[in-house]
Amino acid sequence: MPKAGKFLILSIIVLAVVFGLVYYGVNLTTNLGKSKAQVSSEDAGKRLGKLYADISVSAVEPVKGQIDLDPVDVASSLPDISKFPIAVDNTTDSFVEIFSSTEKSGTGVDGWLAEVGKEFNKANLTVDGKPASVKIRNIASGTATDYIKSGKYIPDAFTPSNELWGEMVKASGVKTELVAKRLVGNVPGIVIAKAKYDALVDKYGSVNVKTVTDAIAANEFSMGYTDPFASSTGLNFLVTALNTFDSSNILGDKAVQGFEKFQANVPFIASTTIQMRDAAKSGMLDGFVLEYQTYVNAADLKSGYVFTPFGVRHDSPLYALGDLPQGKLNIVKKFAEFVSQEKYQKQAEKNGFNQLEDYKSELAVVDGGLLSSAQKLWKEKKNGSKPIAAVFVTDVSGSMDGEPLNRLKESLLKGQKYLGRDNKIGLVSYSSDVAINLPIAKYDTIQQSMFVGAVNSLQAGGGTATFDAIVVALKMLEDELQTDSNVKPVIFVLSDGETNEGYSLNDIKGLVENYKVPIYTIGYNANIKALQSISSINEAASINADTDDVVYKIGNLFNVQM
Repeated sequence: MPKAGKFLILSIIVLAVVFGLVYYGVNLTTNLGKSKAQVSSEDAGKRLGKLYADISVSAVEPVKGQIDLDPVDVASSLPDISKFPIAVDNTTDSFVEIFSSTEKSGTGVDGWLAEVGKEFNKANLTVDGKPASVKIRNIASGTATDYIKSGKYIPDAFTPSNELWGEMVKASGVKTELVAKRLVGNVPGIVIAKAKYDALVDKYGSVNVKTVTDAIAANEFSMGYTDPFASSTGLNFLVTALNTFDSSNILGDKAVQGFEKFQANVPFIASTTIQMRDAAKSGMLDGFVLEYQTYVNAADLKSGYVFTPFGVRHDSPLYALGDLPQGKLNIVKKFAEFVSQEKYQKQAEKNGFNQLEDYKSELAVVDGGLLSSAQKLWKEKKNGSKPIAAVFVTDVSGSMDGEPLNRLKESLLKGQKYLGRDNKIGLVSYSSDVAINLPIAKYDTIQQSMFVGAVNSLQAGGGTATFDAIVVALKMLEDELQTDSNVKPVIFVLSDGETNEGYSLNDIKGLVENYKVPIYTIGYNANIKALQSISSINEAASINADTDDVVYKIGNLFNVQM
């Protein structure tokens, strides 16, 4: 080979080596002095940029829609009462219908009252000379309270988990008579990982709601609790926490300021107990709220967590509702007497009830009007000074045509009343490609009108590139965070769950994990498992919208997360 050729080859090799060393050096020095989190964040940003660049994204001209300024109508969002199963059917014409909380009217260890109700009906008892029986409906305390307060459906009697719900029903104007203060014993508590519990005892000397709220406010303890609009334990924890800040006025300035400081360091408010437990299993939480009856029946919790009681006891009071005829009222009283028999109370013990009998309620029963005000305060203050920035990702593929898309639109149009005017909202739609129908902006009246217009204009057709749309939503939220770092990002995906184009879950999973953005999924005619796999990445909830209570469910979801 001629010398000139050898020189050229040698020069190319030298240049390549020098370039490689320079490139390595630049990358090495670029990351000097940066934490692993910073480097990881920058890597995620680059990865997101690359994925986004390969997606066909269009911008849709915003269209204003007609907004409904009427307040939320809970009654209209509630499905027909038949949605909630009958745990015990009446066996006679003379009977009472009882709404019962789910921990005692379900099945297995949660089926105690259902079993006793069946025994009552078999006993051939007579009341006022007529054969009497009970009909028991399995329905969560918060949902039952919504039915009763709204007047959508009022049963003859109601046995919620605790007296707080009874006080709220009474304050709503429905006639309420406390027939039995207790049907069966139970206690709410904070379930804390053993190592963290020991650390709290070392520092504070003991563990109670006061030490827990102090530790959370000091950012020393990571805890989650459930929606106080729907959950008995969540409502109990809310008023107990407010009481620790100012027992003389739980809605006064001192209590509100204490709550805001505490709430700023609460990483997680769960829509359901299952969602909260999943978050705890992931290591996200040091503690969470739960009833003792559930705790004692969960081997994994008993072995690794300590239970600390708080608040008002959950002793399942029994109320008669409305202007009951004397005959029906007598059946309710007869049932309360029947349930109190020793053999049935012993049976309850086997199911985890009637434990921790030494625990006395550390909080007096709160007036129902005050409870409703506490719920409103929670709604206003739960995000602290961090408004939500949410992108709604809507599936408009061909498989959504017809009823699924109609239900999706109805869900968003009715659910948007829960979104909160201080939050920021954007909307994306997708089929084979992705469209930004509404850029993220504060949810004022103008943005609300644009949101309604964008939802109304959605049309179905084409393939399903779900994960492409999630990438676009992440990019929108990343850009928003660069403008306003104070927002908390959230994504809601409304889809049938069937992805057949674009990126896969594996392509974006690491990215979603890195950004820690919760993705709530709502499924229409859906592959629910596929949607649950998306939500489970960052412990978000997944809702099956193929039920007639979808509007109510979504309203609750938005109420908690927005």
